[in-house]
Amino acid sequence: MDQITEQDSPTASPVMRAAAFSVHVFTALGAGLALLALLEAVREHWAAMFAWLGVALVVDALDGPMARRLDVVRLQPNWSGDVLDLVVDFVTYVFVPAFAITASGLLLPVAAPLLGAGIAVTGALYFADRRMKAADNHFRGFPGLWNIAAFYLFLLHPAPVTASLAVLVLIVLTFVPFHVVHPIRVIRLRWLTLSLMAVWAVLAVVVLARDFDVATPITAALCAIAAYVVASDAAIRLLRSVKA
Repeated sequence: MDQITEQDSPTASPVMRAAAFSVHVFTALGAGLALLALLEAVREHWAAMFAWLGVALVVDALDGPMARRLDVVRLQPNWSGDVLDLVVDFVTYVFVPAFAITASGLLLPVAAPLLGAGIAVTGALYFADRRMKAADNHFRGFPGLWNIAAFYLFLLHPAPVTASLAVLVLIVLTFVPFHVVHPIRVIRLRWLTLSLMAVWAVLAVVVLARDFDVATPITAALCAIAAYVVASDAAIRLLRSVKA
């Protein structure tokens, strides 16, 4: 089949095509947000860094529905939204957090550069893996959410040995085929997942507003939500196997 071009859509008006292209621009804004986050990380303004990464998360959540609504694939076939999304996701989910984890002093000094490089390399491989999502839209393996992993490292502030081991475990889990809930696309218990994500977002804002100086109940709630995302599929499968 010949490649589709914009001229193959005679019914598309210039306004419709411009609106479709604006979605690509919106997605690409994530790269600019990543730069702003990196600048804050260089200054060791960690809460500000996570705030910019949080805005990038919002952009990433919105651009997909916008693209489908405005029929971007048909109206702008010469621009790959999938490639653009992966490029932006890599810098916001992996690269900037890898720098923060490496440069923050949270890890053992001798291990930090190696683990930071490990995050970048395995994160790049993960985003290139065509099997990153299972048939039911769960992520396979640790899904390269190093922005979230970094957030919890800054929140919990474990000893350098513990933090280094945790990062190493997550690097290994990138290639272990367990399932992690996609907060939007997994249909099972979606109402519960979305409700917990809303609570998580509110609590995360509180954490950043207080520069990670929060009471134990907030930390416990954030950890419980993380446990749900990581372990809920395994728990449900185990219960089903027991009942069977």
